[in-house]
Amino acid sequence: MSLREILQNIVDNNDPVLLCSGGKEYEAKDLLDTLHPVKLKRKAHMQNGMYIAAINDAGYLGDVMYKVKNK
Repeated sequence: MSLREILQNIVDNNDPVLLCSGGKEYEAKDLLDTLHPVKLKRKAHMQNGMYIAAINDAGYLGDVMYKVKNK
């Protein structure tokens, strides 16, 4: 699943979450509108209520891209 698909699912489901990275908080819709297309194509995994992490080329979880925080 790509980061774009994860963010779109959050928007479509109207999930009441904020995504935190680098000390800032973002709405999923804002990230869809502002992130570079290459970053949105990145393979990722969402652990509900916890984080969105990148998936590396070997298929393992990589860096945590966003921490998920309830509104």
